[in-house]
Amino acid sequence: MKTVKGPGIFLSQFITTQPPFNSLAGLAEWAAGLGYRALQIPCHQPTIFDLEKAAVSQTYCDEVRGLLAGFDLEISELSTHLEGQLVAVNPAYDLAFDNFAPAALKGDPARRTEWAITTLKRAAAASEKLGLRAHATFSGSLAWPWFYPWPPHHKALFDEAFAELARRWLPVLEVFDQHGVDLCYEIHPGEDLHDGVTFERFLAEVNHHPRCNILFDPSHLLLQHIDYLQFIDLYHSRIKAFHVKDAEYQLNGRSGVYGGYQPWLARAGRFRSPGDGQIDFSRIFSKLAQYDYDGWAVLEWECCLKEGETGAREGAAFIRRHIIPVSDRAFDDFALAENGPSVRQQLGLNRDA
Repeated sequence: MKTVKGPGIFLSQFITTQPPFNSLAGLAEWAAGLGYRALQIPCHQPTIFDLEKAAVSQTYCDEVRGLLAGFDLEISELSTHLEGQLVAVNPAYDLAFDNFAPAALKGDPARRTEWAITTLKRAAAASEKLGLRAHATFSGSLAWPWFYPWPPHHKALFDEAFAELARRWLPVLEVFDQHGVDLCYEIHPGEDLHDGVTFERFLAEVNHHPRCNILFDPSHLLLQHIDYLQFIDLYHSRIKAFHVKDAEYQLNGRSGVYGGYQPWLARAGRFRSPGDGQIDFSRIFSKLAQYDYDGWAVLEWECCLKEGETGAREGAAFIRRHIIPVSDRAFDDFALAENGPSVRQQLGLNRDA
């Protein structure tokens, strides 16, 4: 068995224009001071991490690793959540997602998609230069406006949506394969890959590509009323990244899973800091240990109540407390006799007939 690595922390929610949160060195010193061992670094903030340079410069990548090593930190994964979103955008979301792309691409969906795909390929090259094994992203969404279909379910529409999603992602998966890096889609409402069924459908469309994998975040499963523990049983061979994020669902008579267009604080389903919600992380870490997950446990802090730095400080201790140092031997090995009776003797098969 293998021991989960951690704690790590996803930086996106903490980057600001103020020190220490406006530079990689400042963020690294802050995170190390809280007890983190790794950073998950977003690729859309060039003042924090220059992806274009990292994709072509081993020297730059070595400098980044050296800077983090000075704080006893590693990189868990790079993240292209925003760029992955732009690989596939339904026209209903064009204006909303235009802000995720460079200003020069606004109003030009075709160029925006091309830019997003190029960025993902750069992330694959940079990940290899940084010595990483996994990468975190979103799938994007062509079919999401019809997640609860009305007019009724249109088979051809969903067939074409997933076929097109695969056409866009297959070349990216091939590049990740060339660089020896797993591409991990966060299973997330709002994305076409938002549950096990949609992941399986996409996986079939990309011919069960070995680099098509999962970023497991139980909060998004709990809020959909999916059994997040059985999800691990079903898909453990494809889980290559892990966000530690808690959630709660408060059943009531006014709104439900869809949120009622309300802010997070008022929704039935809400994200919480680890330990403040309903997710059974002890069983999650046990499942991951059982299935030999040896990637990172990375805090993604999103909470509708708690202040972020408090959540980050508590999150490091929470993850460390849940990591199971796995044993290299069975607890009852002491009772196994080295020179005991033969197998046939124990089965009574050596006696005279």
